Amino acid sequence: MSTRRHFLKLGAAAAMAPAVVSAQGAGAGRVVVIGGGFAGATAARTLKTLEPKLTVTLVEPNPVYTSCPFSNSVLANLREIEQQQFRYDGVKRAGVTVAETSATAVDVDAKAVTLADGNRLSYDRLVMSPGIDFNWTAIPGYDEAAAQKMPHAWKAGAQTVLLRQQLQSMQDGGLVVMSVPANPFRCPPGPYERASLIAYWLKIWKPKSKLLLLDAKDAFSKQRLFQNGWAELYPGMIEWVPLSQGGKVTSVDPATLTLVTEFGSHKAAVANVIPPQRAGAIAAQAGVADRTGWCPIEPVAFESTLRPGIHVLGDAAIMGGMPKSAFAANAQAKVCAAAIVELLAGRKAPDPILINTCYSLVAADYGISIAGVYRPTNGQLADIPGAGGVSPLEAVGGLRGQEALYASSWFRTITAEVYG
Repeated sequence: MSTRRHFLKLGAAAAMAPAVVSAQGAGAGRVVVIGGGFAGATAARTLKTLEPKLTVTLVEPNPVYTSCPFSNSVLANLREIEQQQFRYDGVKRAGVTVAETSATAVDVDAKAVTLADGNRLSYDRLVMSPGIDFNWTAIPGYDEAAAQKMPHAWKAGAQTVLLRQQLQSMQDGGLVVMSVPANPFRCPPGPYERASLIAYWLKIWKPKSKLLLLDAKDAFSKQRLFQNGWAELYPGMIEWVPLSQGGKVTSVDPATLTLVTEFGSHKAAVANVIPPQRAGAIAAQAGVADRTGWCPIEPVAFESTLRPGIHVLGDAAIMGGMPKSAFAANAQAKVCAAAIVELLAGRKAPDPILINTCYSLVAADYGISIAGVYRPTNGQLADIPGAGGVSPLEAVGGLRGQEALYASSWFRTITAEVYG
């Protein structure tokens, strides 16, 4: 646990220095980047910045990127979905070619990516940032059709809007039920921020309503901070049911909005089911995903341990102690880009040091955070002992409000850097 002074220093350092990297010039080469999220777009821009002679192509079918970070604020009517959306104009201005289509196949032997529009892109190095897909068979009764009645909203966009509409249409006194998967999944603190901000909205507009949080785990990120915030701000409104008390959802019935656990069933007025996840489908096709569904990498250049020459970033990868977050993805992308420049020049990439900071909102003006510093250790990214920290349990001097402002500032900064 950090002191308040140490924590604020750490947060400031993390905001200014998401990754410690170095790189020198290289000759011409071709790099293809699949996926235009925080990791992919950052990698593409950083590659062109470090080595303008590189030919860098970003493959991304969506002309507009909808950000998951801060999308929970849309549910609480603190933001509109349009404020979560960003175009790739800044990426193009940086000299990156953006192919607005999907990657359908990777030919590892030929070092080529096949696109949905029929074109093929050759590469010297391939960066994959495919994000996540859902395991639609993990929860009996829950599939893509069911998600239209029991939205996951774990890919921001139409599902976010749908869940907000359901909350707004619910009668006061209704029960909101959330289902949270076991680790690993995208953004470990995200479900608990979501529960917080839904409760924030309910407290204002539907104060007779409650939220039931069914969890397939017995512990979660920033747990004491979240639970202290719930007790302070939403007493009696949020009930968390851990795995050991019957929190794991074993099946759902979309027709009746019922979630079933080993201990009983729960009928919801609004049901938010966050299903188990795995790396985006193209990862399995390319052979970089293992039987877990995720992509193992070495921790210096983020090169696949299954397919040399392919680098995997962001939520899709197994990153050891480093969590699946936008801050982490951005930091990894910078390190990876620097490493690729070195490798293309025939040099060894240096060992990196990476920083991650994850902010969560418990209310509009109540923020908490956790930070970590990581380095390669025994083939994985491992925490540097004593280098990280969390928000203090006892906040003084308006710290919670300050952290909420820090969170907003971080989001504006990272989206301007990546997409602006």
